[in-house]
Amino acid sequence: MESGQTNYIYADGLETDRLRTRFLTRDDEEPWIEFFKEKETTEFMPLFHTLTPETSSKTWLDWQLNRYAAGKLGLQALIDKHSNQLIGHCGLLTQTIEGKGELEVGYHILKRHWGNGYATEAAKRFIDYAFESNLVTSLISIIDIGNVRSQRVANKNGLTLEKKVLWNDKDMYLYRIRA
Repeated sequence: MESGQTNYIYADGLETDRLRTRFLTRDDEEPWIEFFKEKETTEFMPLFHTLTPETSSKTWLDWQLNRYAAGKLGLQALIDKHSNQLIGHCGLLTQTIEGKGELEVGYHILKRHWGNGYATEAAKRFIDYAFESNLVTSLISIIDIGNVRSQRVANKNGLTLEKKVLWNDKDMYLYRIRA
């Protein structure tokens, strides 16, 4: 990926056995407040510790909608096919790491849905999408050093720890998978 590249073709409506994706809308702001009410879900997101759950949800959604508008991809809603409920967000994100443009797979699951393999399943679908669509030849995940849960998801999907990087003024692990 070129450092300044931002014009990707990005599909929603991706499916797994249990999940389907769709682009986020303003209607997702209220249900996502639940995510920011749980201390464990935001443990590695210090920016949101000073905001109310309502403000956090609005800010988070604004970031994703702005990413869509700028052609920088963004997280998508994960919908449980059986219940038709929002269970999390997952998707592809353009990032700049050490001055180089990269494509990241990111994921966040509502706490009440943890332990069901949804993050692994959704991330795998987006990894496959990125490689099947020839968006990149390698994909990363930027994971807090203390976030063992996300590290397990990355490992289960074949990403391996490449190195420690300074990202947003914080030491993070950079995981990578190649096509």
